[in-house]
Amino acid sequence: MMKKLVLVLFVGLLGLSLNAQESSAKIEFVSETVDYGEVDKGSDGVRTFEFKNTGNAPLVISKVSSSCGCTIPEKPEGPIAPGANGVIKVKYDTNRVGPIRKAVTVISNADTPTKVLKIKGEVKAPVPAQ
Repeated sequence: MMKKLVLVLFVGLLGLSLNAQESSAKIEFVSETVDYGEVDKGSDGVRTFEFKNTGNAPLVISKVSSSCGCTIPEKPEGPIAPGANGVIKVKYDTNRVGPIRKAVTVISNADTPTKVLKIKGEVKAPVPAQ
């Protein structure tokens, strides 16, 4: 009797988990790295990460954070519908001369809840006028 009950419970839970997986948000980025290349000091530091919700449930991005205060990410406010596209904006402080190697962490309700995006490049100091 106990074995049968355990089996029924197990099959019931398996059924629930299969149903739960049927509707999930999926986040797919066009590129997970933004390469600034060489940029001048003080130039526009805004870039974007484009993505699509390839799942069949609304995608909610709960948090976007950066590995450094020099990079300010901005997440979409509302849910992204299945099949719809979205953008995460990143603003790097281009007044800091030197190499850019930063990570931006995206936390959402997608089947992969944490994604780490990267920005890279180099900020060049202005060449003094002769």
